[in-house]
Amino acid sequence: MLMSPIIEYENLRRTNVSLFEAYKDDLSEFLNSGWFVLGEGVANFEQQYAKYCQTGYCAGVASGLDALTLAIDACGFPKGAEVIVPSNTYIATIMAVVRNGLIPVLVEPDINTYNIDPSKIVPAITAKTKAILAVHLYGKACDMVRIQHLAEQYKLTIIEDVAQAQGAKHQGQVAGSFGIGCHSFYPTKNLGALGDGGAVTCRDESFVEKIKQLRNYGSSAKYHNDVLGYNSRLDELQARFLSNKLNILDEINAHKRRLAQVYFEVLSDEYIKPQVDQDYYDVFHIFTIRHKNRDVIKEYLLKQGIKTEIHYPMPPHKQKAMQGILQGSYPLSEEIHATTLSLPVAFFHTEDEVQQVAETLNRWLK
Repeated sequence: MLMSPIIEYENLRRTNVSLFEAYKDDLSEFLNSGWFVLGEGVANFEQQYAKYCQTGYCAGVASGLDALTLAIDACGFPKGAEVIVPSNTYIATIMAVVRNGLIPVLVEPDINTYNIDPSKIVPAITAKTKAILAVHLYGKACDMVRIQHLAEQYKLTIIEDVAQAQGAKHQGQVAGSFGIGCHSFYPTKNLGALGDGGAVTCRDESFVEKIKQLRNYGSSAKYHNDVLGYNSRLDELQARFLSNKLNILDEINAHKRRLAQVYFEVLSDEYIKPQVDQDYYDVFHIFTIRHKNRDVIKEYLLKQGIKTEIHYPMPPHKQKAMQGILQGSYPLSEEIHATTLSLPVAFFHTEDEVQQVAETLNRWLK
């Protein structure tokens, strides 16, 4: 008989409870403003988030997938052009490429970081390649310095999927500021809203203005539609919530880093733990371990009252939706998806709880 979980993987009420009073004020101001779409709340958040990301410009959109879709659209690549994408990513990254009539070219990850391996990018470049879509997975930035060098050498656009890495850094530079940053504010993210939301960040003001046009039916002036656009606006109320949460994002990231440190110190080296390096500031949206008996371990932890997750059980090229679209074999991605297990590392967790998880995992080995 399974016990009731004593350590949850995620609890969005507990994650956000410290902000509830501020959120109530946001709701009151929102209601009294009488401006419910693309108002002061969105404009203020865009300014604040652009400053946080060190980009200067930001456009709020409806979701992380929309951020990717609109950003790729705004690049104006010809139909049939190729975009290099990591084989180890959430399927949304690839969906955005396909929805724009482009061809995703999958490149295997570095098995230690789980992010795209820069050394494998060059063999994937062809005359049709227009962009590198770097995904900062699990809260760790990609090796963006090497990717930047490749992009400059081959005249490619850099698009960043920052959905899991708000505040992560490589060599002191914030993820999302190396190219065109595409962000998700899904509630479980380190910077999570109370619903869907996303944003595009960029140092190019004209590009961000394109996103703002696309998100609003292709219109820059009311009832004048210059391009085929979308209805993908960041919700005014969610933007207000996000502004409040942005004030404590560094605190959230620091707390998750402390929890991760407990895992590093207590958890047996028989589990493959995330790679850390002084050149990277990891924010641990997800803390993954790998083990060949992943499924057995997950069931064992659940019986001990500890909930975990798998990010993700199936790689994109194995998904039914991608059959006939993604070709080839990607053994490293498959190995990661077959062995990775996500441990509790939410903002509400305590160091004692995380130590209990680690000690329980160590007992399983015995």
